[in-house]
Amino acid sequence: MQAPFDDLLDLYWGGPERRITGLTVRIIGVNAAALFMLAIGMLYLGHYQKSLIETKLDTFKTEVELVAAALSEATPNPEAVVPETYTRALKRFSQTMAQRVYLFNASGELLLDSDHIPEITEPGHIRDTEEYPKTLSSIRVLKKMAGLIIQFLPERQVLPSYPDITSRTADGHPDAADAVKGIVSLSAWHDAEGHIFLTAAAPMFRNGNLLGAVMLARGGQDIEEDIGNVWLNILKVFCITLVITILLSIYLSGTIARPLRKLAVAAEALRRGREVELPDLSARHDEIGELSIVLRDMTQALWDRMDSIERFAADVAHELKNPLTSLKSAVETASIVKKDEDRARLMGIITHDIERMDRLISDISDASRLDAELSRESFESLDLRRVLSELVDLHKSPLDRETSVSRSRTTRAANADVNITLSDMGEEDSFVWGLEMRLAQVFQNLLANAISFSPPGGTVHITIVPVRKKVVVTVEDEGPGIPENRLETIFDRFYTERPEHEDYGRHSGLGLAICKQIVGAHGGQIFAENIKDPDLRVTGARFTVILGKV
Repeated sequence: MQAPFDDLLDLYWGGPERRITGLTVRIIGVNAAALFMLAIGMLYLGHYQKSLIETKLDTFKTEVELVAAALSEATPNPEAVVPETYTRALKRFSQTMAQRVYLFNASGELLLDSDHIPEITEPGHIRDTEEYPKTLSSIRVLKKMAGLIIQFLPERQVLPSYPDITSRTADGHPDAADAVKGIVSLSAWHDAEGHIFLTAAAPMFRNGNLLGAVMLARGGQDIEEDIGNVWLNILKVFCITLVITILLSIYLSGTIARPLRKLAVAAEALRRGREVELPDLSARHDEIGELSIVLRDMTQALWDRMDSIERFAADVAHELKNPLTSLKSAVETASIVKKDEDRARLMGIITHDIERMDRLISDISDASRLDAELSRESFESLDLRRVLSELVDLHKSPLDRETSVSRSRTTRAANADVNITLSDMGEEDSFVWGLEMRLAQVFQNLLANAISFSPPGGTVHITIVPVRKKVVVTVEDEGPGIPENRLETIFDRFYTERPEHEDYGRHSGLGLAICKQIVGAHGGQIFAENIKDPDLRVTGARFTVILGKV
């Protein structure tokens, strides 16, 4: 149950394919910064509205208590509230505080409403008749936007709608019903136009007796002004953040697009046949740096492949030209010879040259298809012990072949007076990744070469040695060995170094080159060396193939 979870973490948080890397972190950081700052501001706006209303209500509570206390002390009758006594005081409170004032008696009846008292203007007093101060239209639009946004915030204080008051009793007025019971009550509302509206009511006491209650009502334009100002500040922060985001995006675009553009221009130049060097961006240590490394390696591999194809074409032309020249000479000579024996010898030369050309063309065709086949086919796990055991069996007569894999055997080649021994020097498994047919071709070529160079009665030794994460296979013969200056050259195309008893032209010289190509495609190594006795005399040749284990 744990493995799928680990695989999921590897997929998204690094893992073997490194999905979360330096470039990914930079992109996430740049794009998330502005949104993060804006989210903080929006959440703060909702919290600010709530705390601001609470602060205003606390202040409003103090005001209504002061008004209630002042009116209580101003009454000439400690047992009842006479409306005429409070008319001027009530109107003055309303004008000074820019609030609507209601006065109730102890029974909850509405006695006075400041909005229904005739105008009374004190000398030197100027009443503010503007309920909402004049502001720029753009500011009002922003404030409306702020209010609209606040409605969707999870932390906003949801306010009830302010009721349409027509009642003449305290029960029909917000907070007044509690005030006539001796309780101070505060509320925040939304009026019909969507503005914030505050109400507060407090009881009036005189000598411990409840005289009545006073209720204050006022608009929350100052709260909306404060919220609008905060919204403007958030808008400023947003604009600054937006500018920073744009600048960072331009920087990020430059760090990504500019090097990619350089790589694209260089790649286009290469496509048009110009030999240019791709930019080296390996110092970036991110995906673009890795792309640069891969493209440079790929380009170098393409140039190497083109050079190899050019050399191969030149070698093919050279190798085909020799038998063609011989064939042309024999055909021209055959037309003028008179003796039958000379004509028969010339026909033998012609046949030999045609067979040589046929072998060359077949080997060249096989070598040219090899690269495509190695890159197209899927490698699989195979046991080298089984492959070599079956290969040794192929050199035995059909009646002597074995059906089981043995760890050590000695056999005699069916078509040559040579013994073949297969020895396994390790207890570990010898499984490798590869194409069985192509690896069998490698060891078949090495074994065929060893048999051809071995003297009559000689022995070819094949040894398998699993070593840690490698499998080492050696093929040894008892022939004349390899010239010391040719130990590397023998793997070149069309190089031939054959025994004296073999006819010239029987081999194309591509066998060892194909072996090296196949082993290299499997991520392995192949090399040759001479076997020497204590007196440093060459007693044979040894070919070693090293392949990685599964």
